[in-house]
Parts: sequence; C-alpha cells; structure tokens
Amino acid sequence: MIDLTEIRAREPHRIAEAWAARKRRPLLGDDGQMMIVAADHPARGALSVRGDGNAMSNRRDLLERLATSLERPGVDGVLGTADILDDLLLMGALEGKLVFGSMNRGGLMGAGFEFDDRMTGHTVSEIVQRGFDGGKMLNRICYEDAGTVAMLERSAVAIDELAAAGKMAMLEPFISTRDAETGKVKNLLDPDNVIKSIAIAEGLGATSAYTWLKLPVVDEIERVMESTTMPSLLLGGEPKGDPEEAYASWQKALEIDTVRGLIIGRTLLYPPDGDVAGAVDIAAKMVHG
Repeated sequence: MIDLTEIRAREPHRIAEAWAARKRRPLLGDDGQMMIVAADHPARGALSVRGDGNAMSNRRDLLERLATSLERPGVDGVLGTADILDDLLLMGALEGKLVFGSMNRGGLMGAGFEFDDRMTGHTVSEIVQRGFDGGKMLNRICYEDAGTVAMLERSAVAIDELAAAGKMAMLEPFISTRDAETGKVKNLLDPDNVIKSIAIAEGLGATSAYTWLKLPVVDEIERVMESTTMPSLLLGGEPKGDPEEAYASWQKALEIDTVRGLIIGRTLLYPPDGDVAGAVDIAAKMVHG
C-alpha cells in the first residue's frame, strides 16, 4: 500500500487533483443493476463485526478489504465518508467506479443524541465538486425522540439540493425505538414498520425525481416493495453468521422490479472464512448474473 500518511502530510493537494482527474462512468449499466460496497460505519463509532468490537479499527486492513472488493467484477462502486473515500482515491481504487458520499453521521452509536443525526459528513457542494454520483442519508424515525424531526428537515433540504444538481439522494429509512432498559437504539424490521418508514422517507423534499431507497431485506419483502415505485438498493445487513444465509435472503428479493441491486458492507468485507473476494464474487453474480 502507498504511504497515505506521507501524501496527506506533504501533498494534501493531490486529493483534490485526483478527484478532478478521476475516470467516471454512467450510473447504470445495460442491466440496470448495481452493487455498492458500504464503508461509512466507522464514522458513527460502529466498529463491531460478529461480536468483535474493534474489528474495523485497523484502517489499513479495512482499506485493503475495500480495495479487494472494488477490484472484483460486478462491483460498481462505494459508499463512504471523506476519510475513507480519499484514501481509496489515492490508492487508485475508484477509477471508473460510482461514488456516494455519506452525509449524516452525527448520530453516534450509543449516544443520547443518536436520533438527532446531524450532517457531519459530505455536503452537497462537495458531492457536486468532487464528481460524486450522489449522497446517502440515514433516516431513523423515532416517535418518542424530538431529534427525529430535525433530521427529517435537514434530509429534505439535502434531497432538494441534490436533485437540483442532478445527483442521487439515497435514503435509508427505519422506524426506530430506544430500549427503556439498555438505552440502545433498535430498528423495527417487521414488514409494516418498514413500509411505514418507506412512506415517510419517500415523501421528503419538494421533488422525488432523484430519490432512491436503501432498504433492509425483511419478511414479506414482496409486499414491502409494493409500497414504493422508487428504485431501491437492498441493504446487506448485519453479519449474524454464515454469509450463505444472507445470500439466500437476497436472491428472491433481487427478482422484484423496483429492486436495483445490493449495498453490502461488513457481512462480506469480514466473512467468517476471510475470503473477501470469494464472498463479494457470489453477491456480484447474484446482482449482475
């Protein structure tokens, strides 16, 4: 790996120059599907994988896993925060790839203000200036927490600004709650609550022309997807065991018309057998095969 720290210390201008010179591609290929790798978890303090609380703490290891995945056929791009995307850019891993900036990372995992999810990541102006393909927002809706409405308002403004620039606004909605005993935030993943979250999210902003959804794979996924006409990317989800279980749940959902691909993250970046390329190849074949 190149010496990223040396470049950042002595030649930080190279980052802007590399973004300007980067080779880009159309949003969708001939099959209308895409597979994106997500790496914006660390910015919210979420470093855990399968019970290992510090699994994602080694940055160079994470970057190598991301670079490996982006090299695989059928992987169309990446979603991340500026720190990770700038490193991948300097490594040459983003040539000809789709790039999506993660915008609201202020709702830190476990914080008392977790639902007041501030825009602490990419701005719309930076997304446009760097030639990204869009911006992603996490929309956790808690009826008991006043921070939710501030997040929704900020998201609506960003949706309109992204649309004005012709950039995708990728929304990741959940109906969420905070456990009274532990204080932990929990996303409600039953079909009816997912449908409700979709209805709220897709109504944000003055235009929906550039709105896409990032949605979890849940029970009754066919009924869930009947609740929207928005193009949607399925969320790979939290790693809970053998990736084969995740593959099985994704396969059926990918056949639905409004589903336009997958966004995978920790499940495949940190597979139990350590074979990142093998795990990513299986998912990519499901999306583009």
